Amino acid sequence: MITIQEHIPLKDLTTIRLGGYAAFFCLCHTVTDLKDALSIAHAKDLRVHVLGDGSNTIFSDDGFNGMVLKVDLKGISYSDDGNDVLVRVKAGENWESFVKTVVGKGFAGVECLSGIPGSVGATPIQNVGAYGQEVKDVIEMVKVLNKKSLREEEFVTQDCNFSYRTSRFKTEDAGKYIVTEVTFRLKKNGRPTIHYPEVKKIVDASVNLSAQADGVVSLLAVRSIILSLRAKKSMVIDSNDPNTCSVGSFFLNPIVEERMLDQVKKTWEKIGDGTPVPIFPFGQKQKIPAAWLIEKSGFKKGYKKNGVGISEHHTLALVNYNGTTKELLDLADEIQWGVYKIFQLQLELEANIISPT
Repeated sequence: MITIQEHIPLKDLTTIRLGGYAAFFCLCHTVTDLKDALSIAHAKDLRVHVLGDGSNTIFSDDGFNGMVLKVDLKGISYSDDGNDVLVRVKAGENWESFVKTVVGKGFAGVECLSGIPGSVGATPIQNVGAYGQEVKDVIEMVKVLNKKSLREEEFVTQDCNFSYRTSRFKTEDAGKYIVTEVTFRLKKNGRPTIHYPEVKKIVDASVNLSAQADGVVSLLAVRSIILSLRAKKSMVIDSNDPNTCSVGSFFLNPIVEERMLDQVKKTWEKIGDGTPVPIFPFGQKQKIPAAWLIEKSGFKKGYKKNGVGISEHHTLALVNYNGTTKELLDLADEIQWGVYKIFQLQLELEANIISPT
């Protein structure tokens, strides 16, 4: 039996702690709970927002005039598949706890995604990635609930239309489904992924992985490096660090073609300090770090305006010190305009902004 609550403060449900009140709220522990809550919402003609751990969500100061469904489905199961292991994870499981568990078992494939806040169910929606890994590379299947028909469906990886920080669940099918379970294919006794330059540099300098056994030891070593890197940037949730009152990366790293890259380089040659524009290959295109663009457009770490600001440790994170959603979005607009004015590049938001109606 589900319980529908009324007038629930939304700031308590997100990592950035912003937003007004939800008209209605329901904590769902099972797929049946989700179906029952959706049936009630349909009958009352209520708008529905599905929430995980709220690590990438920003609600309006005016709240949400509908029903917020918090997915709290729990459970993890394992099945052997030769050199791999298939791990079925319910959507409400905490992502970082899941990564810690599988790395401890010597299962490779998500170690570089350590420390990322949020729930497992959110990861396929925006194809979560960091430090050289993306979930699309290890997702085997995504199980969903159709919000309209209330039927369960399954999508194999090829049908999810994964791309940089997106999927069909964020584009053509946005709002159509609720992710209820994700199956990951991980490598047993596998080697860690060490493609990202920042990680490789530390590994080469401090960890002799070739002298270590495959599996748990090497995976734990890389996980420790990732956690340390994220913590230095205030990208690991810490109640003692005010810079972690954020949604992590607020903007996407621009993916550009050669023509636009040349334009950015020419601009930087005119105004820069002689250092090269940092770029990372991305298929046939190039990725430019949004943090670099923001800094070179005049926005420094620790910049504050009203009750919000830029993290003291990473320019890609916007922080709520004691502000409002309006103040945060005004700052985001200021940064976007500042970057466009200098580099003629429009930064896209990675954060999910929820309108009240």
